[in-house]
Amino acid sequence: MTDVDALPPLSARSVMLSLLLGSHPDRMSAADLVRAGEHFGIPAATARVALTRAVAAGDLQRVDGDYVLGERLAARQRHQDEAVLDAETGWDGGWEMAVVVVSGRTGAERAALRDRLTSYRLAELREGVWTRPANLRRPREYADELVLSTFTVRPDEAPAALARQLWDLGAWAADARRLLARLEATREPAPRLAVAAHVVRQLAADPLLPAVLLPADWPAAAMRTAYAAYQDELRSLWA
Repeated sequence: MTDVDALPPLSARSVMLSLLLGSHPDRMSAADLVRAGEHFGIPAATARVALTRAVAAGDLQRVDGDYVLGERLAARQRHQDEAVLDAETGWDGGWEMAVVVVSGRTGAERAALRDRLTSYRLAELREGVWTRPANLRRPREYADELVLSTFTVRPDEAPAALARQLWDLGAWAADARRLLARLEATREPAPRLAVAAHVVRQLAADPLLPAVLLPADWPAAAMRTAYAAYQDELRSLWA
């Protein structure tokens, strides 16, 4: 569970990255980032050092004098956008399944595959067997993994019970409601940005299940609405 009363402030570098991740400009100039950083209590010199270090680490790139997200964070932004947007389509009751069919892999290889399947919002039913409802528009690019066999299946057990087995929906909803309340109550720019960053992380963990499998009063739509409004706040800093 997320301790919303103990959210640490973001570092200067995290503020710079959050501005590009969350506000969705294609790029930002150094002047725009420095000016926006000052709004969050980041001195100009500190912001410039943070930008330099972010470029050195590959988190940002310079393009025609502006800053853009590096490859890793650009991929994270796409994943983040999937979380913010409602990606559900009509659901016919089918489930995606990916089964690991190759043994003898290293720990690093297993961890990388686990991270990739989790990023596609699959959950592990048992070791090496991953599944989720087949209700998302996104392509199943994980199927190109040579160690996997992939299927579309229909479970015999009740889908809602299976969903509860795979995801702790009650804990996710409780954390989401606490974050929403904290975002509403927090007005100071720097703490508000820190809460918004946790809202994004929470949305990234939303399994995006069909509505019929969710508990009543599922708060994901309210979180998306609140975060979209916060994105508008960020954009207004350099409009």
